[in-house]
Amino acid sequence: MAYKKRTKRAVSEIIPDEEEMMEEGVQDFSYSEGGSGGGFFKFIVTILIIAIILVGGWYVIDNYTDISLPGMSTEASPSGWQAVFLSNGQVYFGQIKKSTEHEIVLTDIYYLQVIDKPLQQGQVGEDGAPAGQPQTQQELTLTKLGTELHGPTDQMNINRDHVLMTEELREDSKVVTAIDAYINPPGQE
Repeated sequence: MAYKKRTKRAVSEIIPDEEEMMEEGVQDFSYSEGGSGGGFFKFIVTILIIAIILVGGWYVIDNYTDISLPGMSTEASPSGWQAVFLSNGQVYFGQIKKSTEHEIVLTDIYYLQVIDKPLQQGQVGEDGAPAGQPQTQQELTLTKLGTELHGPTDQMNINRDHVLMTEELREDSKVVTAIDAYINPPGQE
């Protein structure tokens, strides 16, 4: 911008050439949209903010809803039965609804329970002891989750850190046969 020495002229007497020079000078100090680096920086920041919102939303939807999005979780076989072995020695049988790197969601849950069953008076125990002494025999039974005193729901969110392994169960396995017999008792059709 060119400066001139002040004279006694009034502002309205500015020569048109000087007026153009003043407008150009003002434009040099203004921000322009197609300018050097300011617009590009705003564009990059906008793209980063949009990406963070999308990834955060994707994570929240996948982990806090029943919706399973691609790339975040893996679906197990929805029609088959699986055995989930835990680090505390417990084994749960059910259907894996959702499996992420942090948890496994298991539904339609069954587990094995050891029950001491008394022997009848006329039977002889395994050790050959006389029938007059009270004897018990241990029996494994398959129990449906939800029948316990505290009444849990039929869904477990199992921390992956406690899962040793999972196995797909065959249709002809004893566990699947027992589950089918529990769901559809014989004689009810």
